[in-house]
Amino acid sequence: MGARVIQLADYRARRSALNPELAVLDTTSELTDRFHFWSGASGQRYVHTVYDLIDCPEFPAANFLLVHREKSGRRTVLAIGHATHAAGSLNLAQIRQRAARLGANEVHVHLLGTSAQQRRMIELDLRAGKIDGVSDDRITATRH
Repeated sequence: MGARVIQLADYRARRSALNPELAVLDTTSELTDRFHFWSGASGQRYVHTVYDLIDCPEFPAANFLLVHREKSGRRTVLAIGHATHAAGSLNLAQIRQRAARLGANEVHVHLLGTSAQQRRMIELDLRAGKIDGVSDDRITATRH
């Protein structure tokens, strides 16, 4: 397996130069691309901050979904879990490794679980939830 080291600043600059509209986003589309709600079996809706896999920052213990998003906007959840480390760098490293293995290109992070027990309950609720009629670990959603 090969690896390539990239500089995020260079990557972002190239991406913005190739696609200037990425630099200036419409507020509405920016918000819909930045946040996504996922519902659990309980009917509870959980707001998640959406990150591109490469741009995902370090984050504390939190819930996450690893998602593959197609150009059409269709999203397929590949994994649901919760990060447990106090060190955000360890959480990010594990997320990126798992996402790369699964083919995810987005990380959806829910930061509102206040305890390890609550984060586990949120994870189980999301796993058991039915999103667009699918109720297993490979959950599919379309952009509305």
